[in-house]
Amino acid sequence: MKLNEIKDREGATSARKRVGRGIGSGLGKTGGRGVKGQKSRSGVAINGFEGGQMPIYRRLPKRGFVNIFAKEFAEVSLAKLQTAVDAGKLDAKTTVTAEVLKEAGVIRRVKDGVRVLSDGELKAKLSLEVAGASKAAIEKIEKAGGSIKLLNAAESAE
Repeated sequence: MKLNEIKDREGATSARKRVGRGIGSGLGKTGGRGVKGQKSRSGVAINGFEGGQMPIYRRLPKRGFVNIFAKEFAEVSLAKLQTAVDAGKLDAKTTVTAEVLKEAGVIRRVKDGVRVLSDGELKAKLSLEVAGASKAAIEKIEKAGGSIKLLNAAESAE
């Protein structure tokens, strides 16, 4: 085999669909767009347009409020922490921080910090440094012999 003989397997690649190139191509004349009208032309953007009638997204009232300053936390349950310790991903002797949890694959991204929730049981004696935790989670961690340091004391036990 030579370099000039290398090619893809049969059927591995298919030619792109060349629309509007004559009647013999089977995709000619209107090019799959149907006949006439605004949608058959180029440069059409009519999503949400209802022919001059007031569109539904403007007929319905606005509701609610979005707090643009709200913090978004990565949530971790005690059960997930225990599973990570059992699997050997987390070392119970070291201090568990957001970066440690990310490296261990317990959370995907840190966001505005980590908040520990009380789902499940914790048997390991962990030392945690997190942005927040629920009251029940703090109790369970201390009951297991661990300690927890809250970085953002204002947003913690709610």
